[in-house]
Amino acid sequence: MTGLFITLEGGDGAGKSTQAALLAGWLEQQGIEVVRTREPGGTPLGAALRELLLHGSDVSPRAEAMLYAADRAQHVAEVVRPALARGAAVVQDRYIDSSLAYQGAGRPLEAEEIRGLSEWASEGLWPVLTVLLDVSPELAAERRAAAGDRADRLEREAAEFHRRVRDGFLALAAAEPHRFLVLDAVLPVEELHRAIVARVEPLLAG
Repeated sequence: MTGLFITLEGGDGAGKSTQAALLAGWLEQQGIEVVRTREPGGTPLGAALRELLLHGSDVSPRAEAMLYAADRAQHVAEVVRPALARGAAVVQDRYIDSSLAYQGAGRPLEAEEIRGLSEWASEGLWPVLTVLLDVSPELAAERRAAAGDRADRLEREAAEFHRRVRDGFLALAAAEPHRFLVLDAVLPVEELHRAIVARVEPLLAG
């Protein structure tokens, strides 16, 4: 089979990592090689950029967008495209939609400029499926606090920023319903996993 590119999106605390792990395990049970990765940070360069973006000092909105694009360009070239070329399934935490939601909706930047930058960086590579785990900013913050996670630079943004990000994600999903699977992240973990598998299974025969 040709490679399968699946991304998971949503606010921090939505449960993306949990669902990515469950999906990867299910795909491996089907005899498929799985590459689990994330943005930013899926390469050595990306790990350095991730530290700067999430745990460094203040970054201007345009510089932030360009650093994410640099991470994406390296990540797609080094990890994603080679995996897809050999027929693997790539299950990825965050991709272009995160840039469109965080920088294009959360920040005072034009979404179409962010889209153009991201498509240039990725050479036009889009996932076949994007799972959006929708969660309110309030619940996401409660989950992170309960897990004892240290808030990063983006997570420390004001509640209004996170509301704009959530609205941005939902608007993206509404504009491309064929690509998105939108799920309520409040649902039980196993119920979410079953819904994701139900959407992925037909893609394996494609």
